[in-house]
Amino acid sequence: MEPAGDVSDPASLDPESLGFMCGIEVHQQLATGKLHSRQPGELHDITIETLPENWSKFNRKLRTSSGEGGAIDVAARFEARRNRSFVYCQAPNAGLIELDEQPPLPHDEDALDISLTVSGMLNAHPVPLLQTMRKTVVDGSNTSGFQRTTLVATDGVLETNGGPVGIDVLCLEEDSARKLDSELTPNGEVVTWNLDRLGIPLIEIATAPDVKTPEHAKQTSIALGRTLRDTRRVRRGLGSIRQDLNVSIMCGDRVEIKGCQDLEWIPKIIRCEMARQLHFYRLANQLRANHDLPLLSDDRREESVSVQDKVSELLPQNLVDVSSKFVNCEAKRVKSGLDSGSIMLALPLPGFNGLIGTKELDSEGSQMPRLGREFAGAAKLAGVAGVYHSDELPAYGIGKEFVDATMDALDGVDAFVLCLAPRWQAELALESVLNRAKLAFERIPQEVRNVVIRKGSPEDGTTTPMRPLPGGARMYPETDIPPLEITSQRWEVVMDNLPMTQQERSQRLSGYEISKDQANQLLSRELDDDFVAHSQGLPQKAWATMLLENEGDVGLMALVLATKEAGHITREGMGRILEEFSGKNPSMEQLAARAEELGLKPADSGDLLHVVEKVVADRIDFIKERGMAAMGPLMGVVMKECGGAADGKQVSALLKEVIMRHV
Repeated sequence: MEPAGDVSDPASLDPESLGFMCGIEVHQQLATGKLHSRQPGELHDITIETLPENWSKFNRKLRTSSGEGGAIDVAARFEARRNRSFVYCQAPNAGLIELDEQPPLPHDEDALDISLTVSGMLNAHPVPLLQTMRKTVVDGSNTSGFQRTTLVATDGVLETNGGPVGIDVLCLEEDSARKLDSELTPNGEVVTWNLDRLGIPLIEIATAPDVKTPEHAKQTSIALGRTLRDTRRVRRGLGSIRQDLNVSIMCGDRVEIKGCQDLEWIPKIIRCEMARQLHFYRLANQLRANHDLPLLSDDRREESVSVQDKVSELLPQNLVDVSSKFVNCEAKRVKSGLDSGSIMLALPLPGFNGLIGTKELDSEGSQMPRLGREFAGAAKLAGVAGVYHSDELPAYGIGKEFVDATMDALDGVDAFVLCLAPRWQAELALESVLNRAKLAFERIPQEVRNVVIRKGSPEDGTTTPMRPLPGGARMYPETDIPPLEITSQRWEVVMDNLPMTQQERSQRLSGYEISKDQANQLLSRELDDDFVAHSQGLPQKAWATMLLENEGDVGLMALVLATKEAGHITREGMGRILEEFSGKNPSMEQLAARAEELGLKPADSGDLLHVVEKVVADRIDFIKERGMAAMGPLMGVVMKECGGAADGKQVSALLKEVIMRHV
């Protein structure tokens, strides 16, 4: 049965009828040192423009290697063909291990303990023997050419509002380097990396495909993030947690989507992917019908007739240099490209006229799926800025005469793709385009895609190709790190010391006399433990306010508040005293003495009453005119008269009492 649904209205697509399946992968940085080098896990806020001159730089190229089974992973093979070299900038927390000049050390114990703790919180079962594996990665983000990852636990469960979601695996792995810059040169692409992040521990959690709807995916991501934060041992802030989505519909196939940082966007990203897979299933059958080829089944579990051989005959790799046809083209990009030594290479695509598509928007303003955008994405993986195709031309300063000249050079083929780049790069880019054109006769290719980002946020929920989906060939054992046994005794200790859940923490705070907003802020900023630990003998609302409004030594803050409550410091003077004694370990007597020296000791209540009465008497006409509304202006007058040595709360009470005598 033909799957139903309007691609132009992704919000209307029915997940159940389309056979929607979804799982989530979460990668969370841990608040520890690096996993295998004992270097600190600090990050340096730099760009390529602010890169310190004293940081050492190293130039490398990476090659693929076969996995344990003797095969080279498809994703690694693709990356190796992109003709890239890498520059690694050695941050202060990057040593010989980060440079791949020294064998790694065993797992950081804190990181291992956190990963076991999270496993326990998710009711997962620990692996008895931890075996570190190498995961082939040749995009330059790992100096070694692989990422070290260790399976820690399996078969857990996460409770969500939409129902339980299985936890397939929990792994402990190294984070990658951070990209600083990418530059195209005549000899290939040069990518610059910062090694500060390389090796920071990550917990990777992969769920089972139990997510029922796009909205349930958001709920699941929130629940996973909350569970990780409940440990109070993970990093916070931008980039510290990353979500990937594995999405498919029955007539499509599994696609991994990276870059889903904003959880609010997750439902829309998924719906756009559902629409994309539905569109390309229909396009595949349209192409097959146009060439009298057997149609695809609407269920990927049913074997469909292979048409690869026929498609290879229809679409041979026949690249034609048409640079001479564009020598008089005045389009700025074309002219500058040809002048700099690039060529204009053409790929004929017979039978694709009108099927490559032009830009259209769906009902929510997102770009609708089209083959031309997939072609551009495939070409960009070779490092080019983009391609031109026949369905969108004439445009971009390329007039009809150049379109006609190109078709003549292609023996009348009316569908084509053009690439302007150095020859090696144009050939690689159009080879990628050709492969994607051949895949248009099949289901959605299994691949990794990136959310399209504009100014730091998703542009419209759509995605672009990143690389083929890796296979099992990328994994092989790490020989430099010995296996580690997780004993039953160690696991019992973990389970006996699981951290409090968010619900338990919230319930604990409900026993204190603080506002709901204060409780929520204490929880969200992870200050509730500090609040509880130092709340004895302190006014609870005032203590919550102090924690939320100040940073630094919590013990000192509690002592300053206690000194204020004992009548030795004014409310207004607490900030000054905190600043004076920052980094020190004073007694209450020392705080009180210094407050008196600075004139921050509260005035005697009798003296304060005298000051209030004098201020009121001097401004009696103003008070009779404004009534109790005079309190605000007169508060400042009284405080000034006291030289700051007055408690604002006490002044307010006395001022109210005296004014009420006259109104």
